[in-house]
Amino acid sequence: MDEILGQVLRNAVWERLDVLTELANRADAPSLLAVARSELPRLTEGWRTLLSAHDADEKGNCPECSSRWRPCKAPCTVWRSAYEHLVSGALAPRPARHLRPAHALREVAPVP
Repeated sequence: MDEILGQVLRNAVWERLDVLTELANRADAPSLLAVARSELPRLTEGWRTLLSAHDADEKGNCPECSSRWRPCKAPCTVWRSAYEHLVSGALAPRPARHLRPAHALREVAPVP
C-alpha cells in the first residue's frame, strides 16, 4: 500500500511541477502574474517547511538525513540544494553593463 501511495504522491507532484513550468514558459503576462501571486506564497512556505525539518540539531546534524548509526552533518543535501536553486542561481554572474544589449538596460515598469 505504501508503494502505491508513494507513486501516486510522486506522480501528482511531478505533474504539478510540469503544469507550473508550462505556465511559466507559455502564459501571457496577466495569467503569469495571477499564477505567481497564488503559487509563490505556497512554494516559499513549502520550502520553509522542508528546510525547517532539515535544520541542524544540537549536535550539528540534520535530523531528517541522519540515522542512529550514520549521522549527516548540516548543511545536508536539502539545504545545499535550496542554496543552489534559490540563492546561488539568483546571484549568477551577469555580463558587465557595457556588454549587455541595450534592451537589457531599459528600466522595467514594476508589477502592480
